[in-house]
Amino acid sequence: MAILNTNADVSMGRLSSLISPAILTLNQRKRHTLEVGCALFMQERRQSRRGLVSAALALLNCLSLPKDAMGGGIFDKYLKRKKLDPLESYVPAVILTELQIKDLGKSLDFDQPRFDDCRILLRSGPAASLRINIRAVAQYATDDGDNKSAFDNVDECLRALEELDSLLLHASRNDPGASIQSMKGKIDTAVDALDSLLKTVPSDVLEKGKAIADAYRDSEDDAAGEALDPELKQLESIL
Repeated sequence: MAILNTNADVSMGRLSSLISPAILTLNQRKRHTLEVGCALFMQERRQSRRGLVSAALALLNCLSLPKDAMGGGIFDKYLKRKKLDPLESYVPAVILTELQIKDLGKSLDFDQPRFDDCRILLRSGPAASLRINIRAVAQYATDDGDNKSAFDNVDECLRALEELDSLLLHASRNDPGASIQSMKGKIDTAVDALDSLLKTVPSDVLEKGKAIADAYRDSEDDAAGEALDPELKQLESIL
């Protein structure tokens, strides 16, 4: 056994000596280049996300200024309200709630949906303030001449979500009458109503709302398992 091991060691030593130092150096350089490239990609991705979050915070902080502090900008007709905050402050939360409801629908496709958790989801995060936010958006639409259709969308959405919550409650108690199909029907109704309501929002305001909502969602995905930086925490607290 000792002779076999010695021969193997000698063979490996000879094989290593046959490898050109230039080849080793080239491989090392390639590995180093790959490592540096990966590190730069992750750094650029973090910087891009933080830039979007910073822009979202700047917009929301700007909207929180007194009316006199903002000159004659393109949003003047939406800011001159006595009882409501600027329209831009409600739109991101409505968009996030719609995405949250869609996520709930996807969770129903699991083999054993957790109906109690679904009910909690309807009452947490941006969805917790849905009633206030969509009524504010509807009020802006009505003031701009949308008549009553916006509030009809609000009533339709809230009614569908209340019925969905009732179905989830019965399903958690093993009621066979509470089917997944009926739950998804209520979700579709609520989402359609929110889509119709968001169509009343001016396109520029809607695009800014989507950008803020995307920044919030990206921050949730990237922050899984790691601490949020101060800007992300601030954005989360605002929304």
